[in-house]
Amino acid sequence: MTRRPSFPARIESLAPALGATKNKANNVHLTGAKAEKTLKTTPPEAARPASALTPLRGPGDFQRARARLVDQIAQQGTHAPQVLQALRAVERHRFVDSALVNQAYEDTSLPIGLGQTISKPSVVARMIDLLLGGAAEDGAMNRPPLGRVLEIGTGCGYQAAVLSHVAREVYSIERLRGLHEKARVNLRAFRLANVHLLLGDGMVGFPKGAPYAAIIAAAGGDAVPAAWIEQLAVGGRIVAPTLAHDGKQALVVIDKTPHGLQQRVLEAVHFVPLKSGVA
Repeated sequence: MTRRPSFPARIESLAPALGATKNKANNVHLTGAKAEKTLKTTPPEAARPASALTPLRGPGDFQRARARLVDQIAQQGTHAPQVLQALRAVERHRFVDSALVNQAYEDTSLPIGLGQTISKPSVVARMIDLLLGGAAEDGAMNRPPLGRVLEIGTGCGYQAAVLSHVAREVYSIERLRGLHEKARVNLRAFRLANVHLLLGDGMVGFPKGAPYAAIIAAAGGDAVPAAWIEQLAVGGRIVAPTLAHDGKQALVVIDKTPHGLQQRVLEAVHFVPLKSGVA
């Protein structure tokens, strides 16, 4: 497998907030791949994490609930130490509304306002594991950290915080001003010097930071925007939801090789729609 590229850990300056530039016409449509369906079942209540059954009242409760969640994700097939350590380090309950704190360590998506959601922890783990290369692909457990990563859709900032533990530099774009500000507040206490939050149109990416070792998207469109392909380094990888042949949303992996693009369509997923502009 082609090794993920690594890049300098800092860019001299950041561009102003991106405008509401439209880029709907320049999309790369994916063809020729067969979706691999994965069936998932909801565990009975007795098998659900203790955080779902009893109130979480203090740091010890949160830590134990987080540890149980990470163990559950590891049992589901995410074995990369970097990913599991990042999930243990990032306190998910700090990224959800106070009324939902007791559900923070259930493996479920939760509303964060403005019609958006925080992704399921297992989905976050799966996508970041794929960015790193995926243990099933090369048999490696400890893989080198990513270089510069572009995240499309900051949301509440949780995935950006997890990415900060596996990448040297994270640029995260959010088109909704309210969520951009929420993420800034949520991440301030973590003091993550390698995370940069941008307000702008994720469909056009962030050219000033290119080329990227990896691009990850938390929203799905009809196709992967051409701007993302252009800003991806040779040897880099995109992991994003998009429409498959059956018209349903699926997780897609795109590798940019010296000989062109290689893509795979994996399991079915459900993300919020990818939209252009700033609101």
